[in-house]
Amino acid sequence: MTEPSETSPQAPRAMPAPPTAPPYPYPYPNPYQAGPYPGAYPPAPPQPYAGYAPPPTGPRNGLGVAALVIAIVALVSSFSVAGGIILGIVAVVIGFAARGRVKRGEANNGGVALAGIILGFVAIIVGLAFIAVWVGVFNEVGAGDYIDCLQKAGQDQGEVQKCADQFRQSVENRFSVTLTPTP
Repeated sequence: MTEPSETSPQAPRAMPAPPTAPPYPYPYPNPYQAGPYPGAYPPAPPQPYAGYAPPPTGPRNGLGVAALVIAIVALVSSFSVAGGIILGIVAVVIGFAARGRVKRGEANNGGVALAGIILGFVAIIVGLAFIAVWVGVFNEVGAGDYIDCLQKAGQDQGEVQKCADQFRQSVENRFSVTLTPTP
């Protein structure tokens, strides 16, 4: 009979040995080897546009616009002495600061700043003119006499009321109007 062959299914087969890893220094370098900072990540790569200046900023036109707006408000409120003169001075100062920015090249609205300066000066002049108007009206209605009467009356309420009645009668006589108290 036949002898069993070496390749028969009943014969145990020897398994080939699994492949072994190459010796320790692997043929590929380790990207995470210790560097100057042990245990840390590698440093970040440089920025792609390093060395370029930041983009230029837009013009700073806020002071010129503020000078113009304040000058317009000052001109409208110049009938009150404080509104015209004080706001006019503020508008002129801010306008000159805005003109300085234009000369340095930081702003480009020199005309707006100049308009704020001019209108600020006009508001100051109109406010000063209204001082003369208010002083004339004050003297015309006899307010000086009313103030003198109040100073003489002191704390006496009867005398204060008498001064108010005299002032009302003076205004009615001078301007041909009747002042009626509001309820």
